[in-house]
Parts: sequence; structure tokens; C-alpha cells
Amino acid sequence: MKIRSVQNTRKITKAMEMVAASKMRKAQERMRMARPYGEKIRNVAAHISHANPEYRHPFLVHRETVTRVGLIVVSTDKGLCGALNSNLLRMVLAQYKDWQQQGEEIEVCCLGNKGLGFMQRLGANIVSQAVQLGDKPQMEKLIGAIKVMLDGYTEDRFDRLMLAYNRFLNTMKQEPVIEQLLPLAGERLGAPETVWDYLYEPEAKSVLDQVMTRYIEAIIFQAVAENMASEQSARMVAMKAASDNAGNLIDELTLVYNKNRQAGITKELSEIVGGAAAV
Repeated sequence: MKIRSVQNTRKITKAMEMVAASKMRKAQERMRMARPYGEKIRNVAAHISHANPEYRHPFLVHRETVTRVGLIVVSTDKGLCGALNSNLLRMVLAQYKDWQQQGEEIEVCCLGNKGLGFMQRLGANIVSQAVQLGDKPQMEKLIGAIKVMLDGYTEDRFDRLMLAYNRFLNTMKQEPVIEQLLPLAGERLGAPETVWDYLYEPEAKSVLDQVMTRYIEAIIFQAVAENMASEQSARMVAMKAASDNAGNLIDELTLVYNKNRQAGITKELSEIVGGAAAV
């Protein structure tokens, strides 16, 4: 019965491994397709930030004192993907406690069901959320939760906006990171080689508001795409490990079963031989 139970489990994990492998390739393609757009809008934002000194967008203004923090946590909706979520949430918890010790107030936005459940258990102040994102990132599902956080920054509800997600390195390795989203740091925008001159229509403020908002949305969209690629890769690896472990367990149980069966046969033969000798 144990052998049969493990065999049934192995069938499930093997099927999940094959499904995850198929989804992983598509998720990696979507992630790589999103990178050129993110790079181009980063380039445009860098040029605009250097080309118009008379108007500084709020996203570019560095704030001296930081007493309140906004945090966007990107996690998965489903489990069975190894230590992907636990590694990220462990890092988030350590940073969260550090901010609390410094007396900073924290507002949280959760993208993904696992992060939402963790933050609810932690008792965090959750101001926006987006769950059931599916296997393909869609901006219309993210835009509402993102806008709440961007409005909170422009309205001075918090002084800094952070982003936590799993960065995809390769199929076998995903790295949990927490990076600053707002105010935009110089290393993220970069310094353009040449400074372009712009004519703004209707005015610099309205154009910059649109461009910088799209830039932040592109960063978060790319983070969600990378997290989804990381999820499928981690799930495939975890299910392969589970299938291999099930195979090893089946071999061990089969060995025990054969030993017991052999012992039973030997015992019966001994009783038959003993009975014949007595007669």
C-alpha cells in the first residue's frame, strides 16, 4: 500500500514537472521580450531627467528624512515551487523588522497570494493587493494596486518606495532582492552619454508625469515577469527532485517488501521440512 501510494504521488509530481517545464519556456520568453521596452523607457527617462533642470519630477527628488516606507511584495499565487517564496519572505521579514526598530511606518502592497497571506499573518498595514495574476503578467490587473502606491508617494504618505521580488538568473538559480523604486536612484537611471534637448507639448510637467509613471509601471511589470519565470523554473526543479525522491523511496520500500516476503517463504518451508522430519 505504501509503494502504491508513493507511485501515485510520483505520477502527479512527474506531470507537474512537465507542465512547469512547458510554462517555464513561455515565461522566460515573455520576460526577455519585456526587457527591451524596459531598457528603452529607462533610457528615455534618464535623458529627460538630465535635459530639463527647471522642473524636477517628485520621483526624482531625494528626501532627506525617511520616516515612512512603502513596500511592494511580488510573490506567487501557488505553492509547490521549492523555497522561492520562503527565501523572499524571510528577507522581507528581516527588513520589515529593521524598519520597525528604526521607528518607520510601513505600508504594503501585495502582488500574489502567498505574499498577501504572509503579510496578513504579520499584521502589516496592507493598502492594496492584486492576486490571481495567472501565468501571464497583465498590466490591467496590476495597474490599480500600483497606482495606490504611486499616489501614496506623491501625496507624501511615505518617503520611500521599495520593491521585493525574485530576480531570474537562470533555470537553477533565482535571487530574492529588495531594491529602492522611489525616489529614483542615479544608478538605476544611469547617466546618458549625451544630453538630448526636448520641446515639451503641452508642458514639461504633464509630459514628465506620464513618462515617469510609465517608467515605474514598466519596472514593476518586469519584476512580475521575472518572478513568474522564477516560479516556473523553481517548480520544475522542485517537482523533479520530488519525483527522484519518490523513486528512491519506492526502491527502499520494494527492498523491505521483498525481504519480508522472502522471510515468509523461508518460514513456511522450514515448517514444512520440520513437519516432514517429525513424521
